[in-house]
Amino acid sequence: MFAYAAAEGVTLRLDATEIRVRRPRVGRPGGKAFVSGKVKQNTIKTTVVADEYGSTLWCGRHRPGRMHDTTAARVEGIDALLDAYPQVKVLVDAGYQGLAKDHPGQVTAPPLKLRPGAPPARQVQWEADRKRQSSLRIPVEHAIAELKWWRQLQRFTGRRELLPETIDAVAGLVSDRMITW
Repeated sequence: MFAYAAAEGVTLRLDATEIRVRRPRVGRPGGKAFVSGKVKQNTIKTTVVADEYGSTLWCGRHRPGRMHDTTAARVEGIDALLDAYPQVKVLVDAGYQGLAKDHPGQVTAPPLKLRPGAPPARQVQWEADRKRQSSLRIPVEHAIAELKWWRQLQRFTGRRELLPETIDAVAGLVSDRMITW
């Protein structure tokens, strides 16, 4: 995917999505790893990469909901790929601020919140910058939404171990459908 983006000059859009899963049985080890800090429920996170048209280019590793987005990007090797392909540009959300700090000019995250009492002109500029970056990231949100249109991924009630295979199958179908249009 990074080689394709470098060759074609595509700006990648990177984001993660959480899918609710059933709680583990009482007494099973590692149950707390799946409790997301954001939604306060048992989830599994998946990293999704899309292009400017909203086509799913990669539906990445699946991890417990407790893992932070930046940590997951480093564990999945995205950090190393950014070092290997310095010409690739990536747009991310606020969950990847650490990745944007490590790769300035290559990874673009929304601007940090202003401190209270910032001048009004600075607040207007911050709002415009945030909105511009958000508008450029919309295609990855559409790619995630298209994955979640599938009933199985709205709330997975099957065995937690089978969810990664289900996500990969749905992502393959969605990606194939996007290419054939």
